[in-house]
Amino acid sequence: MVTPGALRVLFLLLLLLWASGMENSRILEQPRNVCLGLINEGNYESFHLENTAGCFTKCRQSGNEPCDLKNLQRYWLKYEFHLVENQMGIVNTSFLKAVVQSVSTNISEDLLFSLTPSQVPRPVTEEEHEPPDRVRLPRSLFESLQDSRSVVRLAITLLDVGPGNLFKGPELSLEDSSSVLNNRLVGLSLGNISVSRLAEPLEITFSHQRPPSNMTFSCVFWDVTKGSTGDWSSTGCSTELSAKRTVCRCDHLTFFALLLRPILDRATVQALIRISQAGCGASMIFLAFTVLLYAALRFYRQRFKSEDAPKVHVALSISLFLLNLAFFINVGHGREPSDATCWARGAIFHYFLLCTFTWMGLEAFHLYLLVIKVFNTYFGHYFLKLSLVGWGLPALIVIGTGSANSYGHYAIRDKKNMATLELCWFREKTAVSALYVTVHGYFLITCLFSAVVLGLVAWKIFTLSTATAGKEQGPNWKGVLTVLGLSSLVGVTWWLAILTPLGRSTIYVFALFNSLQGVFIFCWFAVLYFPSRTAVASSSGTARIDQTTNLLDKFSLSHELDTKSEAQGGLEPRPQLGRLVLWCK
Repeated sequence: MVTPGALRVLFLLLLLLWASGMENSRILEQPRNVCLGLINEGNYESFHLENTAGCFTKCRQSGNEPCDLKNLQRYWLKYEFHLVENQMGIVNTSFLKAVVQSVSTNISEDLLFSLTPSQVPRPVTEEEHEPPDRVRLPRSLFESLQDSRSVVRLAITLLDVGPGNLFKGPELSLEDSSSVLNNRLVGLSLGNISVSRLAEPLEITFSHQRPPSNMTFSCVFWDVTKGSTGDWSSTGCSTELSAKRTVCRCDHLTFFALLLRPILDRATVQALIRISQAGCGASMIFLAFTVLLYAALRFYRQRFKSEDAPKVHVALSISLFLLNLAFFINVGHGREPSDATCWARGAIFHYFLLCTFTWMGLEAFHLYLLVIKVFNTYFGHYFLKLSLVGWGLPALIVIGTGSANSYGHYAIRDKKNMATLELCWFREKTAVSALYVTVHGYFLITCLFSAVVLGLVAWKIFTLSTATAGKEQGPNWKGVLTVLGLSSLVGVTWWLAILTPLGRSTIYVFALFNSLQGVFIFCWFAVLYFPSRTAVASSSGTARIDQTTNLLDKFSLSHELDTKSEAQGGLEPRPQLGRLVLWCK
């Protein structure tokens, strides 16, 4: 028989085992959660440094490792204070090289230290062979501290932050191909002594290879006050560029880096603006012709009123016309508008841009129903539903983006950090996530969908035309022209933006062809719907429809493609697909 005392002892043993298990569980969880930045906080022994440094690789945008960038970045920012306060001498690891040195505030000359990536920073003299990477600390920096102390401790750190997201910041997300040179940061610190607004700036020299023609280097420092996690800033720093080295001059101490980023000089920007304005002007004229041609065809052809494909083309033409008009207003304004006016211009430009993307996606959707999913494609009030998506979805996105105060002044800058183009768009450096989600991400989704549909349609055109050609040989040039015409509807000219990081020439190609999209749409619309001799010779649309039926039969399409009655308001694939087939033949 178990006594009450034995039960109490057993209960205590169970509690001890449970507590031990929880402690072991926390120990086991520690390596998995180290990139949250809390487990090693304040611990800078070799084990903790190595453990935390693993997050430089693990914390990627596409990685599965849970990371808290703010905590991790704060860990390394505080490490310099730890070095100074604990009077450590030298740290030499694969990812971190640092030195702490006592410096008299009564020095007679500037201090120079080498910053060779493979070595620990060391003091050098003017007489020594000048190292390619170095830092110069002016004598006036230390003289300004003579009143409060005679000796200060200086920490110089070289930190390799790896390929992950740590110390990259949203600033690098603004432009494609931007990066931190060699993923290397240079840290300078006097511990708890704050140093800013130096009368004579410090100099950091970075050596490098000659950058590509469309890229430049920019000197920056890590500003913990920017955004929620911190970001790179160039305030208080100047950049002196040369072929194989860049000299950064800054008026404070912190972590510094050299950014490699795309640039557009003023001459290039002005040339691109002129090309875009000329192309957009021509597009607006031809888009207006497209709408007028559609109105004329509706007046002279009663049957044309019930077809949905030309309505989709015209909706795309209207959205693109309004986008080009918004572009002219946005780029062509003279004096700088007020914040409220710029907010409105940015929102309007964003809205019509999203409308254009949406209607190009709906063009691909409509093409999919016509050519790929031919059967069972009846939708009640079909065009009305497309219109709700085409005009309504962008409105919802713009309302949500505008409520977050994302619109405002935006500038494109040159090598000297001078604005080469100012416009009303997303607020510069503060609305990066909204820009990437609502513009780049939205475009990517419509682009991928349109590319898949266009590929399937091209395969359908070429395989079916080959099967019905018999023994005829030769290139199917009409099929090629058909695919090119459909490409203008689904926005292939916008896809050229993907190639712009390759060089300046691709930027010109994108600006030219993309601005002429309206001209391409008019040409396709006119060829597809302008009255042909066959249609004019016929007293009604019967001859054209019968000819279409014969061609569709050649393609083994079922007679289930009979046109839905106008009273049903359904999708009418036969006339529209027939025109496409006639053109291909």
